[in-house]
Amino acid sequence: MNAQATIQDRRIVPVVVLDSVESASPLADALVSGGLPIAEVTFRTPVAAQCMQALSDRGDVLVGAGTVTSAELVDIAHDNGANFIVCPGFHESAVKRSLELGLPVYPGVVTPSDIARAMEYGLEAVKFFPAETFGGVPTLKALAGPYHEMKFIPTGGINSGNISSYLALDSVLACGGSWMVDRKLVNSGEFETIAHLTSEAVQLTQSS
Repeated sequence: MNAQATIQDRRIVPVVVLDSVESASPLADALVSGGLPIAEVTFRTPVAAQCMQALSDRGDVLVGAGTVTSAELVDIAHDNGANFIVCPGFHESAVKRSLELGLPVYPGVVTPSDIARAMEYGLEAVKFFPAETFGGVPTLKALAGPYHEMKFIPTGGINSGNISSYLALDSVLACGGSWMVDRKLVNSGEFETIAHLTSEAVQLTQSS
């Protein structure tokens, strides 16, 4: 499974926080049902790695590891079936280790200097985070001028109301978002609602 090609094709990366391994499979069912078989599982809970493995074992979901801040977490993610790595900032050790393992990696950037560092590592796509806090669409338009060869995955404050404006930009590979996989919905077992919200999100990508 080519991670970047799948991300580019689907255009949304659901950013997931899982508090129990038992939630992983029904969440995956909801994402698949909604037409978006991707999950970026963040390292924000003690069971994150186990959840990655549970999703990976299914074989029908592209599994990413999010909130990766070290080479050690890259190894853990890789050992538990993650197909791509996402960092909140430019964590050099994580980027280096991901490249050593052949894993697509998307470090977080907000400045031209960040993008320049990513280019030095040969990266062709990066995470723009936190997108809305750092100027959103206007900032991305400005960055895409001198860095027209770079693709971005804006994340942070993306929702059903503003995602279309991001996806309309040629520089945007996909958007990261959590509104369709809200932690509260997952923990309360509202997987039908998640499937519905996911389906609505997919429809937004088709109209952009």
